[in-house]
Amino acid sequence: MKHISTLINTILAVLMILILLTTGLPNFSAYAASPTPQPAEALEDACNSNRTVQVSGTAVVNVLPDRALVHLGVQSNGKTPKEVQAKNAATINKVIKAVKAIGVDAKDISTDQYVIEPLYEDYDSLFIKGYRIHNVISITLREVDKTSNMIAAAFEEGANQVVNVEFYTSELRKYRDQAREMAMKAASEKASALAQSAGANADCVLSISENSSSYFNGWNWWYGGGNQNLWTQNAVQNIAPTHNEPAAGEDQPVSMGQISIRAEVSATFGLK
Repeated sequence: MKHISTLINTILAVLMILILLTTGLPNFSAYAASPTPQPAEALEDACNSNRTVQVSGTAVVNVLPDRALVHLGVQSNGKTPKEVQAKNAATINKVIKAVKAIGVDAKDISTDQYVIEPLYEDYDSLFIKGYRIHNVISITLREVDKTSNMIAAAFEEGANQVVNVEFYTSELRKYRDQAREMAMKAASEKASALAQSAGANADCVLSISENSSSYFNGWNWWYGGGNQNLWTQNAVQNIAPTHNEPAAGEDQPVSMGQISIRAEVSATFGLK
């Protein structure tokens, strides 16, 4: 009996030791996961957000357009709505036929505006003397050198309004990304120059903002305006055509010229 009692006591002691080992030992994994203190050199190299320089960068990429969007109008008058509608439909069909003869696909021709309105005897009168239709069609030209000839052909068949002519590029995304990259490079160069003038160095970028509206080719840029002095230390690039682009002849009233794709960014750099 004494031997059995000793054996039981030994087993209980072993169990108590196992319980203490599983519950009482410190969590070494937690200590292992704690961050290692960084050396003083690493702290000195960290980007300092307390000392900054703020700059902007602007870039323009000038490209030859490969698309033209033309809005042509046919305005018709008549005594009754039915009469003016028939007259306008006949004319617009002849205009569309002429445009197709130039080489424009049917999918690139669509009605942009169709308005019918009464014509009164005079400003204060309620007496209707007739009706007028404003019918505007939108035409996308993939051969921009045909713009003038297409307009002339449309007018010969009865078109009587040129509402708008707009040139653009089908590779806007490509040139927009290029302009953005150039603008960011210009901003970085400005930051380095300003920092060195103050006896410091431009370090990491703390923030970047982008003026998305700068991608729109505004009227000043459309007509070649704007103060060119504002482009000091910024970037302008003229893209050479990738293939033989048709030159506008002297007898062509519509000249496509170049279009400007613009990007503008603002950035904050830390100083060290």
